[in-house]
Amino acid sequence: MKNNQSNTMPAYVHSQEAQQKLYKRTLTIVLMSQIFGGAGLAAGITVGALLAQDMLGTESFAGLPAALFTLGSALAAYLIGGISQRKGRRLGLSFGFITGGIGAIGVIGAATISSPILLFISLFIYGAGTSSNLMARYAGTDLASEKQRATAISIAMVATTFGAVAGPNLVTPMGKVATAIGLPALAGPFILAAVAYILAGLTILIYLRPDPLLVAREIALHNQIEANTESAIEANKLRVNRVGVFVGAMLLVLSHVVMVAIMTMTPVHMQNHGSGLTAIGLVIGLHVAAMYLPSLGTGILVDRIGRTAMAVASGMTLALAGILAAYAPGDSLLWLTIALILLGLGWNFGLISGTAIIIDSTNVHTRAKTQGSIDVWVALGGSAGSILSGIIVAYSSYAILGFIGAYLALLLIPIIFWARMKQKN
Repeated sequence: MKNNQSNTMPAYVHSQEAQQKLYKRTLTIVLMSQIFGGAGLAAGITVGALLAQDMLGTESFAGLPAALFTLGSALAAYLIGGISQRKGRRLGLSFGFITGGIGAIGVIGAATISSPILLFISLFIYGAGTSSNLMARYAGTDLASEKQRATAISIAMVATTFGAVAGPNLVTPMGKVATAIGLPALAGPFILAAVAYILAGLTILIYLRPDPLLVAREIALHNQIEANTESAIEANKLRVNRVGVFVGAMLLVLSHVVMVAIMTMTPVHMQNHGSGLTAIGLVIGLHVAAMYLPSLGTGILVDRIGRTAMAVASGMTLALAGILAAYAPGDSLLWLTIALILLGLGWNFGLISGTAIIIDSTNVHTRAKTQGSIDVWVALGGSAGSILSGIIVAYSSYAILGFIGAYLALLLIPIIFWARMKQKN
């Protein structure tokens, strides 16, 4: 297959029409994989905390499952970034998705034998799917022009909506499936996750050929040589807008920390106030829909009105979500739903604008490795947010968690304007 890819590479390097066809084909393959990946992602978000609480008998460690699979996603992001840098997007992403599916199978086993140790190990491995789901957005941008990048990110993300919204709302039906075959009800969503992640990985592995990142590198190299600037190749490899990378990274990390912390404890908060799994699934489903469904519009806005404006909108929306979550009564399905929808929307603004800033600030020769490294910090931030969210709620309240989230979100705004002033100077 490697030889086939090498033989077809010149056709893409020398033809803009072929490049556009490959760009559209790549987006289609990413869309297909993200539909499956979204369903796999939703399982851990919805019932991971409840499964741990059921096994351990306390909510103090309810944030640990999300912490573990976000910590696992940090390691996976590093590995996927490294594999993608050396071998291309296809092998990196398929490795992550299939590994996540194996982790989901382990969670099913842990729930069956009621083993917290196996649960925690499996959730860590399951995190690889979460990382792949997020990093797949980069594959759609490799062949996109500067004015298409945010839109390409959004197209890749919007497909996740179908699986991610269906996932939480399949909690009760999948629980019945699990019970019917002799497994605990809470293991049901992870049956869906295992199948979904493995299908996503196989879709990427089989169909993402030729690899868009490898093609983009060949095109960049060819263009430099054609312009008789061979000496500039090495300089271009080293050229990185470090301020832009920092701002994009902070935007991704802080928005993710706020979103994960509040989202993780919402199912536990609702259950403590008498809500059932169906109501929890509805709220989380709408939250995940808000994370991904607005993506197409967000991408267009980021490309047209600018990265900075949408980054500020992210901070303000996340802050409003934290304040609403803090003041919403624990038994109010309406207000918690509104708060979680705003939480997802603010995260969406931050993810797409932050990703676009990072792509603008790097080059094709080192981009995959940089992207992977930043996603490591995103995952580590999410892991810290998950752990601290459980401790904060256990020793203070869910309202305090909301206020802390709002404060962190507002920190984004001075960081963004500092960077803008720095770049002008």
